[in-house]
Amino acid sequence: MKNLRLKSARAAKDLSQEQLAALCSVSRQTINAIEKGDYNPTIRLCIDICKALDKTLDELFWPVA
Repeated sequence: MKNLRLKSARAAKDLSQEQLAALCSVSRQTINAIEKGDYNPTIRLCIDICKALDKTLDELFWPVA
């Protein structure tokens, strides 16, 4: 499932995939794969992404009921 919440939060911060990847010490391809729903990140990476985007895990990664 695509992670449009992540993509939207990244865009709201005016960050490219490359910039977010650098903040989280991963490759741009990793961020791209997460946004496309092709990669399930570790909890550590989820937390790093949330910190970089000033969001909570619920806001970016937990399914909406």
